[in-house]
Amino acid sequence: MRRPISSRAHALLDYPLGVVLVVAPFLFGLDDAGEAAVAVPVAIGALVLLQSLVTDYEYSVENALPLPVHLAVDVVAGALLALSPWLFGFADEGVGAWLPHLLVGLGLLAAGLLTRSTRERGAVVTRDLRHHGSPRTG
Repeated sequence: MRRPISSRAHALLDYPLGVVLVVAPFLFGLDDAGEAAVAVPVAIGALVLLQSLVTDYEYSVENALPLPVHLAVDVVAGALLALSPWLFGFADEGVGAWLPHLLVGLGLLAAGLLTRSTRERGAVVTRDLRHHGSPRTG
């Protein structure tokens, strides 16, 4: 099965996601649920932003981190974020404390699994003489 998310789309979503993860715990008062309810999304948000800056994909500053490694980190970070209410003991603080962690974590995990592991290079139109010189993409 071909993964449906392009590296370009993934790159465009990483930056706003990182900012939301860093800022949202403070905007929504998650500090009432405990330090971990704030620290985990902030740390993962910072990680998302930092790795986005250095991943070998569109819109990065430096192409140092291979995209497959970035995607693997997304899967692990997403699982950690999704499970963090139970791992760090704030699941009993109410739905408002654990549901955002679970949903955003599952989204991050899914993005890691559903993004193509090669950088988009753009379609190249060529002439294939075997098909009577008609243009084809590939």
